[in-house]
Amino acid sequence: MKTRIGKLVWVMLLIFAISACSSTQSLQEYYVDNADNPNFLSVDLPVSLLNMEKADLTEDQREALNSLKKLNILAFKITEDNLLEFQKEKANINAILKNGKFTELMKMNTNFGKASVRYLGDDDAIDEVIIYGDSEDKGFMLVRVLGKNMNPAKLIQFMKAIEKSDYKGEGLGEIGNFLKG
Repeated sequence: MKTRIGKLVWVMLLIFAISACSSTQSLQEYYVDNADNPNFLSVDLPVSLLNMEKADLTEDQREALNSLKKLNILAFKITEDNLLEFQKEKANINAILKNGKFTELMKMNTNFGKASVRYLGDDDAIDEVIIYGDSEDKGFMLVRVLGKNMNPAKLIQFMKAIEKSDYKGEGLGEIGNFLKG
């Protein structure tokens, strides 16, 4: 009788463990899995690197800046040799972003290509913002903006301030070069 109960407990634990595992890779797992892939550029940056302290920001923009902690950037640059992998990786990211955890904040067209901004968290207290942009001739870039209690409206104002600033990617190394060309 004890062995039957023991087996039943093990089977139930195994079923629970299997059902608890998600089949969709998380964004953080995607970053970790591809950080050493030679087709990717990966950088973790403190927000202070943006040098926005001297910028002429409104109070809302400054509050948004203060709610940011760091940026995780993962970029895939297209070459003649990796076009198929680019399509595969682009599909992987789109699957992760469409899994229902992320709320879409906005879509935009930029000089780089198409982009979208999504977030995790409550509408008035966001803990992670995802900026994803891709271009069929340059590649894609995925930016995780990590912070605490970020406000979407203020973040949009902050992003507009960065667009208007003369920041050109200084201090970003290869990622800055990727953004320029």
